[in-house]
Amino acid sequence: MARVLVAGESWNTLSIHTKGFDSFTTSVYVEGVHDFQAALEAEGHSVVHQPCHVAADQFPDTAADLAQFDVVVLSDIGSNTLLLPARTFVDAEVGANRLVTLRDWVWTGGALAMIGGYLSFQGIEAKANYRSTALADVLPVELEAGDDRQETPEGSVIKTTGVEHPITAGLDAAWPPVLGFQRLEAKPDAQVLATIEDHAVLVVGTFGQGRALAFATDIGPHWAPGQFTEWPGFRQLWGAAMRWLAGEA
Repeated sequence: MARVLVAGESWNTLSIHTKGFDSFTTSVYVEGVHDFQAALEAEGHSVVHQPCHVAADQFPDTAADLAQFDVVVLSDIGSNTLLLPARTFVDAEVGANRLVTLRDWVWTGGALAMIGGYLSFQGIEAKANYRSTALADVLPVELEAGDDRQETPEGSVIKTTGVEHPITAGLDAAWPPVLGFQRLEAKPDAQVLATIEDHAVLVVGTFGQGRALAFATDIGPHWAPGQFTEWPGFRQLWGAAMRWLAGEA
């Protein structure tokens, strides 16, 4: 059983309604982690979820804090959220660079997974901006310089590559379609386990004594429709991925 910290997968939507002379606003808070968390817990893993606004100030600062977990998953949370807690951005205090801390923790035996989305890898308008951070060393993929999204409203089918690996063992050769992904290039020493056409989608590698995984599409709306998250292989995939990342497979 892996102890997993998931940071991200939440958002607020603010809408402006205009009706002639008058206008008003409404807001809604959404979390997209439910299917992923349910899959992990069904596989016996324990999950702590830090939505973006919580991770902004409560994401682990030290290796000792990270030691509570076997795997850290970053999903749809930009680098600024982790680099600029209130103590830095508001109070102008000197403090730890949490992405450097995370990199060093993986080097000594931790595990990191990054899952795709509008604020993952480089993201929309490159605002996730992990290419310029310490995590670029950890990830088993090279990141583009700009906006790396590939929108596929017609649906894109993920296919396994035939590489033998505990994460994809027993999974279907073709998975249900997704509606977009990030364009990633595997590093030379990484293993590509699944692709969309010529694009690497599921890539794994090592960093020092630790392990890392990059998944180029989403685990919830909008890139991951229900057809994908309700597929029996979704639970199998992520259960096996956490076991491998934690060194249990």
